[in-house]
Amino acid sequence: MSERVLVPTDSGDMPARLWLPDSGAGPGIVLCQEIFGISPYILRRAADLAALGYVVLAPEFFWRLGVSAVPEQDGGLERGMALAGQLDWPLAVRDGAAAVRWLDERTEVTGPVGLVGFCFGGGLAFNIAATQPVEVLVSYYGSALPMLLELAPSVTVPSLHHFGRADSFIDREAVARIRAAVTASAATVFHEYDGADHAFDNPDLPWHHPDASALAWERTVDFLGEHLPVGS
Repeated sequence: MSERVLVPTDSGDMPARLWLPDSGAGPGIVLCQEIFGISPYILRRAADLAALGYVVLAPEFFWRLGVSAVPEQDGGLERGMALAGQLDWPLAVRDGAAAVRWLDERTEVTGPVGLVGFCFGGGLAFNIAATQPVEVLVSYYGSALPMLLELAPSVTVPSLHHFGRADSFIDREAVARIRAAVTASAATVFHEYDGADHAFDNPDLPWHHPDASALAWERTVDFLGEHLPVGS
């Protein structure tokens, strides 16, 4: 179960969802949404992370646009992309940094705070990690990464990136440029998945690739366990 919370920012209170693990305390994770907002898929992944022992915060990054989530079907992709186009990116990055600080100050958070992001949120999490101290970053097929590569030297925390080799939205040349930029840091792990399209982790979308999803999640759990351990 999650609870609705408000995260203070420099221009108002940002709505968010907060999950606690069964123990009631643990390291923190700010979960950065996909382009559909706080979708049912994001809610499930947040619950999965909480089940591992993390305190999870999922900010509603479209809050200034008056939107929490859009349907993943029936034109939802077009609406999500339109919302992303209207988003003030620097403000969203500052909102993410505010979310990290807010979560870090919660009494339930007994360890450091990390970032996990999917699609739109994968690039956003990368940008936040370049500006706000965090412990770890996990990015799934960050769609904004091709425009953010100049920030790569500033992302010095242990980072895990997942990309499908059949991504319809980020071409192979762009993935190669991302890989070259982010793996200049020895703390970065980069995985590509044969036959996997964009958003391969989301079972609610036609691009879901069950094998790639399972393997990427196993690697995510292991990476978080190594760099953001629960109960240490």
